Amino acid sequence: MLDMERLQERYKKFWNLENETPILNLKGWKENPPEMPVPPSDITASWCDVEYVIKEEKAYMNSFEYIGDAVMHINPNLGPDLFGATFGADLIFEKTTSYSVPFIEDWTEKLEFQPENQWWKKIKEITNAFVEDSQGEYLVGITDLHPGSDGLVSLRGPQNMCFDVYDQPEVFKNAEKILLPVFKTQFNDLYAMTQKYQQGTINWMGLYKEEPWYPVSCDFSCMVSHEDFKKLILPEIRQEIEFLNGNAIFHLDGPDALKHLDSLLEIPNLAGIQWVYGAGQPSAKYWIDVLKKIQNAGKIINIGLKAEDIDVVFSELKAQGLSCYFDFDYTAEEAKEILQKINRYYK
Repeated sequence: MLDMERLQERYKKFWNLENETPILNLKGWKENPPEMPVPPSDITASWCDVEYVIKEEKAYMNSFEYIGDAVMHINPNLGPDLFGATFGADLIFEKTTSYSVPFIEDWTEKLEFQPENQWWKKIKEITNAFVEDSQGEYLVGITDLHPGSDGLVSLRGPQNMCFDVYDQPEVFKNAEKILLPVFKTQFNDLYAMTQKYQQGTINWMGLYKEEPWYPVSCDFSCMVSHEDFKKLILPEIRQEIEFLNGNAIFHLDGPDALKHLDSLLEIPNLAGIQWVYGAGQPSAKYWIDVLKKIQNAGKIINIGLKAEDIDVVFSELKAQGLSCYFDFDYTAEEAKEILQKINRYYK
């Protein structure tokens, strides 16, 4: 069950950089987890059949014991390209993800969000179903929305967007003029829907806040120079952060995105950085200099840890504004041991 009083107290201190111990998202496997429902044979139905999705997500959620600052929640999800799909792109579903089929061949084509779009209607249906099922016993997150340049990529394709950087850089203004207003509408609609039985916001990052908040990201930034990033992409990112009243953590994904870190840290009202070092890269303990730079800039950190990272990370970083999730399997009993071990660093 949710202990909302403790949750609100812990996370309020975290967002204010006042927490005395790190925020630890520890979810340990139960000894006897519930049986998962049998998925539909059709892959699209396994994402869109609301009755099945609720059974699957609840069984998965209830497979864990929530230790430390982990929050019982479910994130309605149709994949990372949902936002582009609400403008008319088709969605292709796979077992663990989905992707859009870019359709913009010429930026003179009309680009418009339709409120009756099937994917927008479906994510609202799924979100509302979880809200009604939860009755406040678990939190319901705001789905994964990617506006900005990543939204443009979902409509145009990454290769074409790379050409656009040089051939028609003015099209990046579409992220501000067309996509951003739609993001604001979608975010506000989903936020209002989730508040029927709960107070506060959560999303795929797993961090709670009493006020509306959301991750900001641009994975496409790995493919452009820092000068082009500052000129074409950063202005829209600043507007997203402004819309969120500074209640935003930037999802910085992969070493090729690190060239943009200094410019992001210079944004006064950006709350923090989630550093994702990427598959095949050295784990968190090898990025201590990056993490210290983020802390020294007065920003929140969200970082995934391997078991071998624990001693280095918590002996080197201060607790204030530090939040961690754990990228390895562990039982509920092991989670309790990890919690005790980490907290000893901050006594």
